[in-house]
This record gives sequence, C-alpha cells and structure tokens, in this order.
Amino acid sequence: MKSNDVSEMIPMDKCGIFNGKSVDDCKRKASEEFGVPVEKISFNVIDEGKKGLFGKVKEEARVWAGYNFPSANDGPSFIEENKKEKEIKDKMSAAKGYLEKVLEKMDIESEIILTSTDSGIFIDIDSKGSGAVIGRRGETLDSLQYLTSLVVNRIEGDYTRVSIDSCGYRGKREETLRALAKKISEKVLKSGRSTTLEPMNPYERRIIHSAVSEIEGVSSKSVGEEPYRKVVISSDNPKKRDSGKKNSKKKSEGPRSLDLKTSFEKDYKKPRPEDDIHAGLYGKIEL
Repeated sequence: MKSNDVSEMIPMDKCGIFNGKSVDDCKRKASEEFGVPVEKISFNVIDEGKKGLFGKVKEEARVWAGYNFPSANDGPSFIEENKKEKEIKDKMSAAKGYLEKVLEKMDIESEIILTSTDSGIFIDIDSKGSGAVIGRRGETLDSLQYLTSLVVNRIEGDYTRVSIDSCGYRGKREETLRALAKKISEKVLKSGRSTTLEPMNPYERRIIHSAVSEIEGVSSKSVGEEPYRKVVISSDNPKKRDSGKKNSKKKSEGPRSLDLKTSFEKDYKKPRPEDDIHAGLYGKIEL
C-alpha cells in the first residue's frame, strides 16, 4: 500500500525517507538518525514492502519521517527531556561502537540493532546463524552484555540497564528452563526428595523460581556462592524415612566414614534478594 506523492509531504526541521525490512524498521532508523523517540516523529508510509517465500524480504519498506524542534517556550521540562534523549543516544552509540569492535575481533559477521526501551537499551545481534555470539549456554552472550553495560554506564547519567539477545536465544533458553523446572518438580513430587540443579546465573535462577512457584506442592530456594550458586527444588510434604531401618543399617556398616565434603558444600548462606520468586523475571542481571 502506498501513500500520497512524496512531494506533498510538509518540510520539517529534520526529514527524510528511510528504507528497511519493515515499516517498524524504517521508524527505528529514523529515531536513531534524529536522536528522538519514535513517538515524537511524524511518519508517512510510502511503501509497506513485500515478503516472498519463507518470510524473506522481496521489496523493502519505505517511510517518510519528519521532526520539528520544540520551541523555547516549552520551558525547563523540554530542556530536561532533551538532555535525557541525548544521553540515551550517546549510550546507544557507545554500545554499538563497542560491540562492533568486539565482534570484528571475533571475526563474526553481524548486524547490531539497538532499541531504546522504558527499562533501558535492548540490543539484538543478528549473527547470521553463528553460535559464537551466544556461546555455551549463553555464557558469551552474558559476558558481552556485562561488558557492554560497563561501557554504557561510564557515560554520565542515570544507570541504564542493557539487555542483549541473539537469534532469539533468550526466549528459547527460558522455554528450556521452564520445561526443566516442571520436569524436576514432578520428579520431586513423586519421590518426596529435594533435587539440586546445576549452577546458574541470577537471570536463569529467577526463571526456575518463577516456574516452580506455579506448581503446587513444591518450592525452591537458592544456595551457595556465586558463580556456583544453585537452585534447590523441594517437596512441601517430604517423605519421612524409616528411622529403624536407618539405624540398623548404620550399625551394620560399622564405623562412620570420614566426611570429605567441604564447608562450602555444607554451610550455604541464606538466599539472596535477587532469588526472590516475586522479583521481576527480567530484573537487573548481576553477572
């Protein structure tokens, strides 16, 4: 679907025509170019574009975008708002520049797409199917996210949360973890015995806690020290062991064997605040 002729579009302080994979992609490019949120820009869709087989782009979308600078009469509120817009633009530029250099050194061909959100900056790395950006269980992706956050927050201003994803990995990983939580919970309900999962970062532990909280009869908590902190899933009605059989077994086994477990394995500290199941699923990640 096409709009009126481009020549009929009203000239503005900033304007131009943007091409992209979709109309939303064109709007995002205009927002980055003008340095203001999408909501403050006027748009006129010239061509919505076309997609061929398997969702591939056959013809790119084309969108006219225009923006007028607010007048000085808008007062201090505009000045403060404009300052924040410049701040987030500078941070997005720093994040993109840093990631481009790192990925170039890693010899990974990629496209970096940044979006300003209410919670911070979301970055999607299209690595052309390369798993090198993600790494084993997302370890490389988490590291890139942590380092990029350090770079971004060196710039003066409020703390900005940085989230990085690649090829939809975060969503797929969440599905896998929720399925794992359900499977282990069912096992714990049948056996009545607690199960300790492998070490996970705070983000992944929150997903497990959230999934377990939806299952009746089981509960979860985190134990241990970072980076080996783990989730323990327990039954709310654990099965009682036969004390008589247990005592007779001990007597038949003779002297008690030496316990070689370290104090680290024995003395777990109390769960940390970030492990609270009521915490936001996508809260700030401390890696």
